[in-house]
Amino acid sequence: MGFYYFDYTYFLFMVPAIIITMIAQYRVKSTFSRYSRVGTVRHITGAQAAENVARYGGAQVAIRQIAGSLTDNFDPRNHTISLSRDVYFSSSVAAVGVAAHEAGHAVQDAEGYRPNKIRAALVPVTNFGSRLSFPLVIVGLFLPPQYKAVVYVGIALYCLVVLFELATLPVEFNASARALKTLDEAQILYPEELEGARKVLTAAAMTYLAASFAAILTLLRLLVIAGNRRDD
Repeated sequence: MGFYYFDYTYFLFMVPAIIITMIAQYRVKSTFSRYSRVGTVRHITGAQAAENVARYGGAQVAIRQIAGSLTDNFDPRNHTISLSRDVYFSSSVAAVGVAAHEAGHAVQDAEGYRPNKIRAALVPVTNFGSRLSFPLVIVGLFLPPQYKAVVYVGIALYCLVVLFELATLPVEFNASARALKTLDEAQILYPEELEGARKVLTAAAMTYLAASFAAILTLLRLLVIAGNRRDD
């Protein structure tokens, strides 16, 4: 078997993962760009949309502007929705959709949404696993065969990363569903605007699916490498 980064498993597993991830990222950026040029009739900004959606769902949050593009997030530790400049000040369909999605996370937190709690509980162990998994696998591959357990410990730790990616999916999908429902029920967006917001959030959801797919393929690659070493 060749060195970890230069064997056939890279092309078998990682190239498809990279391609799919790039496609998902391109789609979310292009869709956001498209609907960033479509203004809302009510001229509501992303910051106002986030505030309205959060309040509609019973969540009390602070809203602030942060640097970057598509860096929007909700921090449950201080109940703060952080919006990038392109979202905070913009009254476009894209901005309202993204801001509403982050407010959806705030509502999840306020309601004690169980999948969100599970995902939050996985954060510390996932950080631990992501830091140690690959170093252990690489070190284990250079050790004599009798130390193969080191490789499998690394793979077991990487399973935590895969589990976290999978646990993220229902949380993100639910936040988007809450956002779209509130934008409709609270009459923040008109039906045709709502469809644009839906496309933006659907494109964003594809990035989470791509991340999960990439994590699964990486896990399969590690298992194949470990299996090949055992066969050798």
